[in-house]
Amino acid sequence: MGKRFKLVSDFSPAGDQPQAIKKLSGQVLSGKKHNLLLGVTGSGKTFVVANVIEKIQKPALVISPNKILAAQLYAEFKKFFPENAVEYFISYYDYYQPEAYIPQTDTYIEKDASINEHIDRLRLKSTSSLMSRGDVIVVASVSCIYNLGSPEEYVAMSLYIEKGQEKNIESVLSRLVEIYYERNDHDFKRGTFRVKGDTVDIFPSYAERAVRIEFFGDTIDSIKEVNPLTAEALSVLDKIYVYPAKHFVTSPDRIKNALMNIEAELEERAAFLENSKRLLEAQRLRQRTKYDIEMIRETGFCHGIENYSRHLADRPDGSRPMCLIDYFPKDFLTVIDESHLTIPQIRGMYEGDRARKEILVEFGFRLPSALDNRPLKFSEFEGLTDKMIYTTATPGGYELKKSCETVELIIRPTGLVDPEVEVRPAENQVNDVVREVEKIISGKKNEKFGRVIINTLTKKMSEDFTDYLCEKKINARYLHSEIMPLERIQIIKDFRQGKFDVLVGVNLLREGLDLPEVILVAVFDADKEGFLRNDKTIIQICGRAARNIDGSIILYAQAQTASMEKAMNEMERRRLKQIDYNKKHRITPMSIIKAVDELDEFEYIAKQESFRFVVGESAAEYGAKKNIPVFIKELEDEMKSAADSLNFELAAALRDKIFALKGMIVKK
Repeated sequence: MGKRFKLVSDFSPAGDQPQAIKKLSGQVLSGKKHNLLLGVTGSGKTFVVANVIEKIQKPALVISPNKILAAQLYAEFKKFFPENAVEYFISYYDYYQPEAYIPQTDTYIEKDASINEHIDRLRLKSTSSLMSRGDVIVVASVSCIYNLGSPEEYVAMSLYIEKGQEKNIESVLSRLVEIYYERNDHDFKRGTFRVKGDTVDIFPSYAERAVRIEFFGDTIDSIKEVNPLTAEALSVLDKIYVYPAKHFVTSPDRIKNALMNIEAELEERAAFLENSKRLLEAQRLRQRTKYDIEMIRETGFCHGIENYSRHLADRPDGSRPMCLIDYFPKDFLTVIDESHLTIPQIRGMYEGDRARKEILVEFGFRLPSALDNRPLKFSEFEGLTDKMIYTTATPGGYELKKSCETVELIIRPTGLVDPEVEVRPAENQVNDVVREVEKIISGKKNEKFGRVIINTLTKKMSEDFTDYLCEKKINARYLHSEIMPLERIQIIKDFRQGKFDVLVGVNLLREGLDLPEVILVAVFDADKEGFLRNDKTIIQICGRAARNIDGSIILYAQAQTASMEKAMNEMERRRLKQIDYNKKHRITPMSIIKAVDELDEFEYIAKQESFRFVVGESAAEYGAKKNIPVFIKELEDEMKSAADSLNFELAAALRDKIFALKGMIVKK
């Protein structure tokens, strides 16, 4: 079976958690596919799911509706399972503009993307872990339902090395090139290999350590894991798999066959367009496709090669692509986090993608087979997944219909009670909330001071109102979907640390954000029925004030709508249940205390000592106080952690300080 999942935590299940863990574990082990966990803000849904994983001992795929929440979950699961493989799989694009054509204006938009190589490594690490061990939890965004290379081909193309194996060095080097590793004897980095005499060093694209293979004639003499920087041997291995440096790998024979099929499809489609008197489209298709064919033939790659994935994978017309889920064993657990958001996203991905590609095919920019480079249809997703747990505070119709029983997680171990909701007239909402904010800010010197969230209906209003607050000398920032993901994380971190007092937002200040410093949530225009003001949305927004004992909620409205009433009734039900529990067990409510550390927000902060060194003291100043070789090792660990946490600026700063310290050693 391999290594078992082992949960590590200073806390034991409390409140509703023990019964939720018991029920969910029992339902999953008994074979129930659909299981719903209705958990309120701050009730410990992630902790419950972690306990379930430990009890059922199955690999798990955790799907989150966005990258910020995925990062938060990844951090939490890594802390719960330090001895197991917890991986992170999100879209590797820092920036992505899909290929598109607008017929009305005859505008072609070429695909433009910036790939984050570190995230690409984490994706490769996810699949390599799934191929090599059973104790794996992958935290993913909805991008996990998109086209990915075949797991069978991924394994078949991997390089297997075993001590004592008869294998000459030329065959090893040839296979490394086939699976997209590059020879580089001077700049040894991930995805490269180097050769010196009868020794080959390989730096797997997904690993922290390099592999050294030593030959004796045509026999593998030894296999070692080595430090890629110092070449120091770290461990001795009997065997190892080196997996491809890319997910899309294809054997030379399959590429040759694929090119024949692409050419045949091109001729068929071009003839159809010519017979339809669409000569421009036919000429465009021939020119673009023939160029791609030549690029693939000569280099094994072309820009937009994913559009030929059906031929490269030798799949039938209309068949679904392979995706991350195919890398899991048959018996695994899928957790849909914030399912009321994630399920609709998974449902909508296929149609949105197809509408764009159909236009490209229609006007001769792509072959019809490009339509098969796509995300999963929802029915395909349902067929691929096994046991499911939906976690949310506001379940949607799908989860409620599919799940036979709702497992409630309402009682918080901290005894925290949902804040009471106050409804005020919307006609004076701006001035009224400013007065409330000023009251809170005036209490900065006492321990009850906290932060404020104000929720508006539009992005423009969030920006304008932030400007208005700043004119009033109130320190405020806005947050909405046009702000880059990593900048959003930094804004939230600054907010929690008190670098500003008021955060104004639209739709991002809802599900899953852990903001225990918030003591007031104000919702503008709460009576404007719709997606942003339905009962589920109102509950989610109000939940941001439910982690602080002094939390309060104000809904601004001209009239009380059905959504408002439904939301307030549900919140009151949960309030009364917690109050009764607290009285019965003599619990005094406490605010949730959560450190603003690098994993909570996926933002790395160095240890205080080394961070002071990075931003302040010079190498010489610091070297006088520390044992330099020891500190270099500490900084190298910090640098790796910074990179793993996607804080590349700090990682670069740490790297520069390491070089400076090494220079001091040489001078001495």
